[in-house]
Amino acid sequence: MFALRTLLLLLLPLCPGPGPGRGSEAKVTRSCTETRQILGARGYSLSLLPPALISGEHLRICPQEYTCCSSEIEERLTWDTEATFRGLVEESGSFLVHTLAARHRKFDEVFREMLSSAEHSLALLFHRSYGRLYSQHTPLFSGLFSRLRDYYEKSGEGLDDALVDFWAQLLERMFPLLHPQYIFSPDYLFCLTRLASSADDSLKPFGDSPRRLRLQITRAMVAARAFIQGLETGRDVVSEALKVPMSAGCKRAVMRLTGCPLCRGVPLLLPCRGFCLNVAHGCLSSQGLDPDWGAYLDGLLFLAEKIQGPFSFEQAAQSIGVKISEGLMYLQENSVAVSTQVFQECGGPPKAPARSRRAPAPPEEVGRLWTVGVEEERPTMASGNSLPRLVWELRERLGRVRGFWAGLPLTVCGDPRMAADITQEAAPCWTGTGRGRYLLPVVGGSLTEQFNNPEVDVEASNPDLQTRTRRLHLRAATIRMKAAALGRDLELEDWDEDASGSGEGQHYADDWMAGAAAVAPPARPPRPPRRDGAGGKGGGVIIRHNQGRSRTGGTSIGFHTQPILILLLSALALLGPR
Repeated sequence: MFALRTLLLLLLPLCPGPGPGRGSEAKVTRSCTETRQILGARGYSLSLLPPALISGEHLRICPQEYTCCSSEIEERLTWDTEATFRGLVEESGSFLVHTLAARHRKFDEVFREMLSSAEHSLALLFHRSYGRLYSQHTPLFSGLFSRLRDYYEKSGEGLDDALVDFWAQLLERMFPLLHPQYIFSPDYLFCLTRLASSADDSLKPFGDSPRRLRLQITRAMVAARAFIQGLETGRDVVSEALKVPMSAGCKRAVMRLTGCPLCRGVPLLLPCRGFCLNVAHGCLSSQGLDPDWGAYLDGLLFLAEKIQGPFSFEQAAQSIGVKISEGLMYLQENSVAVSTQVFQECGGPPKAPARSRRAPAPPEEVGRLWTVGVEEERPTMASGNSLPRLVWELRERLGRVRGFWAGLPLTVCGDPRMAADITQEAAPCWTGTGRGRYLLPVVGGSLTEQFNNPEVDVEASNPDLQTRTRRLHLRAATIRMKAAALGRDLELEDWDEDASGSGEGQHYADDWMAGAAAVAPPARPPRPPRRDGAGGKGGGVIIRHNQGRSRTGGTSIGFHTQPILILLLSALALLGPR
């Protein structure tokens, strides 16, 4: 009997007794000291923080076990974790916004400088070549550059009209100089400009210079304007897209990810990386700009290559003075034929009295009146930012951000505030319920894969209306840039040029692709100019009335108005069946 009692005493310590209930281990091994220190440093009131673990039956998001959080603390932590997540997303994309903004500013400065340099160069060239004759008609040339700037900076309307009106007014000024012995009334000059602007081009007083200048200037201005607007639209769209609108499901998931460890009394336990990726994919995949982002970058780079090559803005600006001089030389060399045709169509003008006849120009000015500018008079860049260099920098920088939206969840989870480092995957981490390893599958970023996301419900992964609208703006800008790279201006829907209403906009043929014979732009129907008041000799302003003409011009601030057809098709594509 004594031996049996001795054996029982030896075996008694080895028998398992009644252990602590669920959560008792946490209550024994954990405290709220670290949580109180961390939240107190963040400005939380210690009076709202329990001094020790309490029952978590009141919690709405975190596990309802022993906790360091009251209801007020859990609610405030939900707000704070949401703000931290949103701030991290904006911080991750700040370099992208800066890249687009900086490229927009640099290209815009270069284009404006080229126009100003071309105007200054033309003034020097013409003052040297034409002397006082140019000084008398300086407003005519400065007015042309003003209207070119208006197209580039403001409404986007009247580019063709600006060029047509310039040549018409130039003809009104130059034709009387060829015939100082005649008097040209306003009605006669009206007949002259109407004849010069007729659809059959029977009278071409400046030869082919107006068409060539119109082709080169128009396609360069259209491309430059679409490019600048494309950069601006991309900057604004990205800036808005980074302000992530978080659904209720995402807020709860982010709170479980980064806030609940504080409530469980393990604030130094980092969330598992797979847990973070599921939350980030669920909250961000529907807010990004893919797949339109890649197409936008392709359109931007495609148009940039055209701007520095066949649609060179620099060459177009440099050619303005040369082509105007060539047109004036043609008028002088063919003055007899041009005058004969004008006199036949408009009648013979009355001769001026001997005393009122204009004195001919001095011999030294006549000899140099129609001189073409020499090469060194072409405008040069003062800032040192050449277009090829800017395009190279743009290509290099955009290459870094092509996969930005697809890689944004990885960037977010790479922050030490959001998840454990990838090198610590074997170590225990926060799984959403406690310490351990995250065993749930990690899903990808596509909407199809989000149906199997264990952390965020699928409703929270569908794009909202604001995201769809941003993608629509980006897609419309891409369409406009690709059209401009092909010589088409979708913002100038000239219905009186295309009675069928195809909505394809204006198209400007490519001289370098047409071989020896350049393809002419579509013929314009006759639209005789009308004078605003009687005016003086050669001093009238041509007013063009475009009946039935609808032009939609963008602005340089915010998102630009797009053609209705583009918006309709894109809206159907984005808002259609999911």
